[in-house]
Amino acid sequence: MTEKWLKVDFHTHSREDPKDNIAYDARQLILRASQLEFDALAITNHNSLTFDSQLQKLASDYNILLLPGAEITCEGKHVIVINPPFLPEKNELKLKDLASLSKPESLVIAPHPYFPGFRSLFNQLDHYHELFDAVEFSAFYNRFFNPNKKAMEASQKYDLPLVAGSDAHNLWQLGTAFTLVAAAKTKEAIVAAVKKRRTKVVSYPLSWLRMLRVMANFLLADRLQIPWHI
Repeated sequence: MTEKWLKVDFHTHSREDPKDNIAYDARQLILRASQLEFDALAITNHNSLTFDSQLQKLASDYNILLLPGAEITCEGKHVIVINPPFLPEKNELKLKDLASLSKPESLVIAPHPYFPGFRSLFNQLDHYHELFDAVEFSAFYNRFFNPNKKAMEASQKYDLPLVAGSDAHNLWQLGTAFTLVAAAKTKEAIVAAVKKRRTKVVSYPLSWLRMLRVMANFLLADRLQIPWHI
C-alpha cells in the first residue's frame, strides 16, 4: 500500500462519551472530519470504546480510517490509548502498569500533559516517560498562553514523538490541531510510523474568545448538564 502524508486526529470526543455532555454524535463527527479531508480519526471517549463495524463502514464510506481509541483514567490522570489491547475500568490501572497497554500495534499517548487541570500528567510524565509512545501537542493554546512548550521539551528530552490532537468537544474544534503521519492508510502502518517519529504537527493558535468558549464548556457542561456547543 502506498505511503503518503495522512491527516490524523488522535484525540476527539462525541456524544457517546459517558463523562462529557457533547452536542454531536460519532456519525456527525465523522462527517465533519470528511469535510475537513481527514484521512484517519480516533474517537477517544473517556474509559469507553466508540468503535464498531457500523462506524467503521461509515467512516470508510467517507474515505476515513477509523482508529479504535479511548481516553482512560489512571490514578486520576488521563492517558490516550490508540488501538488498546483491552479497556481497563476507570482508575483500575495504575500509571506504573501502563506497559500492559503498550503493544506493537498500540499507541500510548500523554494528552495535554502540562495544561492546568487535575487530569493532566505534569511530573508523572517525567516519572513514567518510558511507558509512553508519544506526547500530545494540544489545540488549547494561543500566542500568550502555551503549555505546549513544556510538552515539546519533554518530547525532545525523552526522545518521544510529538502528535497533535484537537481534543474536540465542539465540531468547530476539529482541525485546530492535527498530525500528519507518513504512512500507508492502515491502522498498523500509522501506529508504526508514529513510533518511528514520521510525524508533523499542524496547529493554529486559538483566539482568546475561542479559548474562553472552550473554558466555559469545561467549567459548566458537567455541572449544568448542558451540551458542549456554547
